[in-house]
Amino acid sequence: MGELSVIFSYLVFFNVILSYGMETAFFRFYNGEEDKESVISTSIITLFWTSIVFLVIALLFRKNISIWSEINIKYITYTIWILALDALAIIPFSKLRAEKKPIHYAVIKIGNVTVNFLLTLFFLAILPEFAIRSPNGFWNTIYVQNFQIGYIFIATLIASLLTFIIILPNYISISWKFNFVLWKKMMQYGFPVLIAGIAFAINEHFDKIFLDWLNVPKSDIGAYAACYKIGMFMVLFRTAYTLGIEPFFFSHAADENAQQTYATITKYFVIFGSYICLLVIVFIDLLKIPLVPNSNYWDAIKVVPLIVLANFFLGIYTNLSVWYKLMDKTKIGAYISIVGAIVTLGLNYLLIPTLSYYGSAIATIAAYGSMMIISYKLGQKSYPIPYDINKIFSYIGLTIVLSGISFYIPYLRENYFIKILLLTLFSVFIYQSEKATIIRIIKRKA
Repeated sequence: MGELSVIFSYLVFFNVILSYGMETAFFRFYNGEEDKESVISTSIITLFWTSIVFLVIALLFRKNISIWSEINIKYITYTIWILALDALAIIPFSKLRAEKKPIHYAVIKIGNVTVNFLLTLFFLAILPEFAIRSPNGFWNTIYVQNFQIGYIFIATLIASLLTFIIILPNYISISWKFNFVLWKKMMQYGFPVLIAGIAFAINEHFDKIFLDWLNVPKSDIGAYAACYKIGMFMVLFRTAYTLGIEPFFFSHAADENAQQTYATITKYFVIFGSYICLLVIVFIDLLKIPLVPNSNYWDAIKVVPLIVLANFFLGIYTNLSVWYKLMDKTKIGAYISIVGAIVTLGLNYLLIPTLSYYGSAIATIAAYGSMMIISYKLGQKSYPIPYDINKIFSYIGLTIVLSGISFYIPYLRENYFIKILLLTLFSVFIYQSEKATIIRIIKRKA
């Protein structure tokens, strides 16, 4: 688990580099240019050739990469192919989002995850059983002992390949006309997004690499990565929201009351995010049983409240980032992300020697918290949005207080009656704060 976490952390960095901000640039120019076909074809052609060049060069030098990273060359080869196939799918998926085809998008994405999951289950749990039962049969000829990590990469590679085959018509249907002037503008817009993406990857995934560099045992890294998963509820909420909100920001930028719309959306993101945070932290000891069934990993459960809150802060930052994207000042986003990366690297370096992976969790929440605050302060000077700051801070503050009470006080952590009572009180507080709006929505539906 620890070794796999470190490898996948490297993979995330190259995912960011291979997209080099083109996804965000696509949305910006798809909504801003009259010739949308030119935006689609220019974006697809650009990513197609950069992906092919990467594939060829990386395969030629995979042995050198393996020696430098001390990672098995087979894993390196699988990773190169996965990265290339995923990069080729970026614009076709972005096109589905821009054209408001969420069902089509979701079916392909869910299909990818389903294939990956079923193949991983087959390779790790079913294939070994088949091989044992028929030592001279077909299954034993394809089974390799102690190759669990390799099988996970094979499952991911097959899923990525099938996804690429499904989106292949996007490459066949375009005109393959390259608009150099448009490409220059897209690259200028996207480069700061690349820098911000690299900084984001440092904030999100570099902790596992740093833990490995500072000789924290792989078993501890594995425990940290396993318990990190419990924060996936907030990650899923934040990711689903981000996928929909970025094209929404651009498509509504010209509206007369755009700023008020953004302010309202942010407030309700905070409300739903606060509730998800509190639900996860209140029921954390129940969630760990199905999500992290191996009790050897439970020593790292203490990082979960910090990780959940960190992802909540990141979601708020996504909302607050609208101003520099709409003003074509993506370099501001790069600067903010760099600040977050510096906080991440500095605190990891200082805290890991004494606090191990708990220091990494502290670094994560500090980085996203600082990015959130900086973006808000700068945004209000350049593109004022009338956020309901009093309510937003009250929801965030109450979430932090109630989360701390329910998790860090031993008696309350074991008393679900009191914890459910806290959730109920929080719900009542939200209702009372938003009563007028809720009643108005109900009447409108009626």
